[in-house]
Amino acid sequence: MTTLGKTAGGLYWMFRYLERSENTARMVEVGQRIALTRSSADDEWASVLQASGTYQGYMAKHEAVTRDHAIDWMLRDADNPSSVLSVVKAARDNARVVRTALTREVWEAVNEAWMSLAAAMKRRVADRDLQDVLRMIRQRAAFVRGATHGTMLRNDIYDFCRLGMFCERADYTARILDVKYFVLLPSASAVGSRLDDIQWETILRSVSGVGAYQMRFGQELRPREIAQFILHDRTMPRSLAFCAHKLRENLGYLATDYGERLPSHDIADQMNEKLLARPIDAIFETGLHEFLVDFEGCIGHLNRQIEIDYRFYR
Repeated sequence: MTTLGKTAGGLYWMFRYLERSENTARMVEVGQRIALTRSSADDEWASVLQASGTYQGYMAKHEAVTRDHAIDWMLRDADNPSSVLSVVKAARDNARVVRTALTREVWEAVNEAWMSLAAAMKRRVADRDLQDVLRMIRQRAAFVRGATHGTMLRNDIYDFCRLGMFCERADYTARILDVKYFVLLPSASAVGSRLDDIQWETILRSVSGVGAYQMRFGQELRPREIAQFILHDRTMPRSLAFCAHKLRENLGYLATDYGERLPSHDIADQMNEKLLARPIDAIFETGLHEFLVDFEGCIGHLNRQIEIDYRFYR
């Protein structure tokens, strides 16, 4: 089991880190967009840092939050273990450890992601280059996913890759929703305003969901339907329900492969059958923020239990 734990952990964290790199780029885009709707852009970047879970580390290094420092911190600062460069390097290091479990195409995609991004962010990213760099981050993560989907056997190796990706994606989606509902719009008087609509649209864009939402609900963007779409729609690849379903599915495959059901499987079942089974109106009635806190806690619990169940060694 020690060998399995080392390999499984390397695969799991490789894909968590790659997903985190893309999500960080998406978070920077959210900051860019929503800052345009706020009178104090620096306050906006403080909320983005809080959502990314890196605010305390940032403040330990900088005296105040500024746009330029926040973006540099999130993209390339070596003191930030969750910066894009830090996590892509960590993904490559993990890929090297589990090299024999990967196809040549997957290894090359990860290696090229690191080399391309390290070159692009050797120096602080200029404003004129920022959108191109953010696009490159997303594309490089997509290349790895594409190579994985197109060349890997559907076995336990593939399942651990998917578990890492969907744990990280679910956490990000919950965080970005919570930024909108709890941090960015503290005033009840703004609910239903033009500002409210713009921020909801920005959150929808951050999960690449505008076109898909409009196919489902029509052209008008309504907060209730946006929240329902991001929480409950099982056809939307970045929704909480989609991620939770895939986590349950891949854990189920592992249970079949190893002939053993473990506590992480029960957590995934509860997430799907209890937490995400709550109707959207009931969630709004008791509080979306409270629901998201519960969900983030559940994802964190699942992550820790997966590591225990499969004896990850990092």
